[in-house]
Amino acid sequence: MDEPVVADYPILGRISSPADVKGLDLDECASLAAECRRFVVDAVSRTGGHLGSNLGAVEATIALHRVFDSPRDVLLFDTGHQSYVHKLLTGRQERFASLRQEGGLSGYPSRSESAHDWIENSHASTALSYAHGIATAFARTGQEKRRVVALVGDGALTGGMAYEALNNLGHGEARVCIVLNDNGRSYAPTVSKLSESLTQLRLNPSYGAIRSKVVRALDDIPGVGQLAGQSLRSLTSALRELVEPHVFFEALGIRYLGPIDGHDVGVLEHALEKAARYPGPIVLHVLTRKGRGYGPAEADEIQCLHDLKAQPNLATPNRVGDRGALAVGPRSTEASYTEAFSKALLEVGSRDPTVVAVTAAMPGPTGLLPFEARHPERFVDVGIAESHAMTAAAGMAMAGLRPIVAIYSTFLSRCFDQQNLDVGLHRAPVVVCADRAGITGDDGPSHHGILDMVLGLAVPGLTVLAPSEPAELAPMLDAALALDGPALIRYPKTPGPAHLGAPGHGLRARVLREGGDRVVLVGVGKLAKAALDAAEILAREGVEVTVIDPRVVRPLDPMLVERAAAADLVVTAEDGLVHGGAGAYLADQVDARAAAEQVRGPLVVRLGVPTTFLPHGKPDVILARLGLDAAGIAASTVAGLERAGRIGIGTAREAPERAAAGSGGGVGSGSRGRVAR
Repeated sequence: MDEPVVADYPILGRISSPADVKGLDLDECASLAAECRRFVVDAVSRTGGHLGSNLGAVEATIALHRVFDSPRDVLLFDTGHQSYVHKLLTGRQERFASLRQEGGLSGYPSRSESAHDWIENSHASTALSYAHGIATAFARTGQEKRRVVALVGDGALTGGMAYEALNNLGHGEARVCIVLNDNGRSYAPTVSKLSESLTQLRLNPSYGAIRSKVVRALDDIPGVGQLAGQSLRSLTSALRELVEPHVFFEALGIRYLGPIDGHDVGVLEHALEKAARYPGPIVLHVLTRKGRGYGPAEADEIQCLHDLKAQPNLATPNRVGDRGALAVGPRSTEASYTEAFSKALLEVGSRDPTVVAVTAAMPGPTGLLPFEARHPERFVDVGIAESHAMTAAAGMAMAGLRPIVAIYSTFLSRCFDQQNLDVGLHRAPVVVCADRAGITGDDGPSHHGILDMVLGLAVPGLTVLAPSEPAELAPMLDAALALDGPALIRYPKTPGPAHLGAPGHGLRARVLREGGDRVVLVGVGKLAKAALDAAEILAREGVEVTVIDPRVVRPLDPMLVERAAAADLVVTAEDGLVHGGAGAYLADQVDARAAAEQVRGPLVVRLGVPTTFLPHGKPDVILARLGLDAAGIAASTVAGLERAGRIGIGTAREAPERAAAGSGGGVGSGSRGRVAR
């Protein structure tokens, strides 16, 4: 992939470290900001990545590196997807052609990339807790002169963990500078409207007392009528601007400065120098615009081009403010699981007025916007507060509603305790729809959704469903809503196949290919298609297999358990953790059946993701490396037949010559098909 031409960026091209940024005058800083925006647009259009958040944080990042001395001073980003300019200013310009590509630059801060990256922060609302810990360590080890700075988006302050950290920062008088990047958005417009100078933080009684006095005063004025109400609204707005931000933070023991213009390097630098001298915790409130300086991003009211797929034909502006045109590439012919869920949700919502959609600040990417538009009174966005979302959904279910919580699989682990004890223990009929399950690709280890199956199976009584194709989402949603207890439906980000077999129904499995009773391949979720393709490979080499799509991982269809128990070899494949996953659960059920019948059960070979942190890369490439593509499943099946014959299970057929074919990698121990019952 071609590099952005650094020669086209005369000032940015001179920057190899933060020391170079300190040597610029303010006019050069303004030019640098413009060049950074053009560079980011150019780079992201080639590789994909987060655009709007980085365009909004340009001047703030430049000012941070002019005032503070990274990495001696600690710069933390919450969330880390707003760190592209930080990477540019810390010597990583030439690597941007590899942004989010396998083996290349991460889309988040990465400790392995640079000493300037302290945390690999890709989940929101955590940086203030890191800051508290680092500042505490500095204070106790005689390093008080080192500063800790956290650039925190207003969306991150909708997360409860951030408030826990603020409380501790103020109580402990930790020397931390918090730069509140207030653009009114997290992914979409911030649910708590912190962008309005935090005017929704009406937690301090001072505001209520003042407002009550104003109301009483107006009530005593005769004949003002409607004018009084209008004046009250205007005055209330002014009082909020005057009272709330500094009262809220300073009530916690944190000094407040601002709000100031977040796109003026000179103003930012002056304010940061003042904040840097403060001996305790301090908040600098800066107002920015997400997508600043790039027309299409500024015009995108919902996301401000928060993230962008690779668009090689994306017009790059020649100067800040030019409006390039988005070139939309060819659309995949395969269907989207998210779109299928969105349509199914609209359908069930139109039939059942108790259905409520719940999200934690991700209504767009989880497919909830059409539901919100049609049923705004039944749409709940709690902000970046997954734990609260889950427990609130439990409460809704207890009171007669049917909440559907749409959440990324990777964020589901943030509320496992609530899913387990608040939903599961109470058998609350909450349906969790985990989008982006399995290997997601470019966002790396923090975003692969490989824990949801293991966690779901750990919750007693939780029904776990995995659609193998987008068309399965509608019947699965119907089945989940018909239950009197909780359910989890997990599906991938990648497009899905169509018409794998006759439509499924209820909690029943479906046989996708009939190939006798000797070998059974069980493809969980999206890997049902890979299992079918593996069956074709095996058939060409004289090995006939039956392929079953379980559809429901728990409770398993008795037919599936019966077919598996009667086979010589069962191979399961899933795009989640293999240890404690769907294959392990099936193996346990088959073992129990064999023990009850006092017979020897089949050999069960379980294929899945090893317990490791997987780097970013294309999903299909990662799956192939793990032996979770058609060729890998076929090779593991042949190896399983050989093993079954050696240990006296069935009569192994002659193994094809290409039994060992495939690309290394593998499950667990480093070679394919080695994890078995």
